[in-house]
Amino acid sequence: MLVPRETAPGEQRVALAPDSVKKLVQAGYEVQVEAGAGLAAGFTDEAFAAAGATSSDRPVDLTLRAGVPTEAEVGALREGSMLLGSLFPTRHPKVVRALAARGVTAFSTDAVPRTTRAQSMDTLSSMANIAGYKGVLLAAAAMPRYCPMLMTAAGTILPAKFFVIGAGVAGLQAIATARRLGASVFATDVRPEVKEQIQSVGAKYVGIELRQDAAAGGGYAKDLSEEDKARQRELLAEQCAVSDVVVTTALIGGVFAPRLLTRSIVARMKPGAVIVDLAADGGGNCELSKPGRTVVEHGVTIIAPLNLAATLPADASTLWGRNLTNFILAFTKDRAFVLNRDDEIIRGCLVTHQGQVVHARAKEAVEALNAS
Repeated sequence: MLVPRETAPGEQRVALAPDSVKKLVQAGYEVQVEAGAGLAAGFTDEAFAAAGATSSDRPVDLTLRAGVPTEAEVGALREGSMLLGSLFPTRHPKVVRALAARGVTAFSTDAVPRTTRAQSMDTLSSMANIAGYKGVLLAAAAMPRYCPMLMTAAGTILPAKFFVIGAGVAGLQAIATARRLGASVFATDVRPEVKEQIQSVGAKYVGIELRQDAAAGGGYAKDLSEEDKARQRELLAEQCAVSDVVVTTALIGGVFAPRLLTRSIVARMKPGAVIVDLAADGGGNCELSKPGRTVVEHGVTIIAPLNLAATLPADASTLWGRNLTNFILAFTKDRAFVLNRDDEIIRGCLVTHQGQVVHARAKEAVEALNAS
């Protein structure tokens, strides 16, 4: 198997850290790591060599990636080989089409089912955890006041108010991190069953009583009815108006970002307030977000980082590599990877195989692309 050097702008992760290389070598795999692939994450070529990897970039039977490959990089893959990584196939139909044309068997770890057995393979959750942590640090650095309450000789400074929208993995980590910094934290989610999870990490739950169930299964939320959307906007507007920081993490199906914060909601916020839009990779939860940029609108700083996990590349690569390693070892028999299409995990994350797009939603996206 091959771990290439990532080429996307800002991508500092590597698909395997040395600890995962060692496990795969012990399981009987030959691991090649392209020279310099781990340097941005703090992993030297010598560290990979010590773990049992060889230095090469020649095409192999299985390629592991941290980022989505370009169409040109797909073209360099061996025909009929396998690719393992997070493809976000509905966002990247051109890449999916290229993979099918190349005859590559591609697995997308962001599509593994959210089951207990697959939890250790879920890169989406691993990276969301990092994003929730780092997003709060970005907010704390950008806001014009302290996070904690301080009692000084000059008087008392009240704690900052953080409002976290969405209580998935990123949201819960954001809550926990903001509480560690001493902030007063409020949080909401369209799934009322997460109320106890919000409270367990130290936030106060605020929410509306929905007319329709918003749980989509697998720990994800689905889009709301128009009536519930209107009632939710009222709640968000009221809570945002009194908050110093708003962290948005809402994604539908873990992929697409619903627009929750309108221009009018932002206009009602305090001057100097901060929004961190952690759903920027999916288009953003805030109407005024500019994915990949920080802007100021109505006196509010709006931060919309892309691929935030890549800014903590050492830990992100370590977790990512463990997710991929767990996936590979789960389907290893007699020191070789076995493609079992009857397995629910394989069925959930298999995107292309034998020249066909076999993932239903990815197939729809490619068909829409072909028709455009």
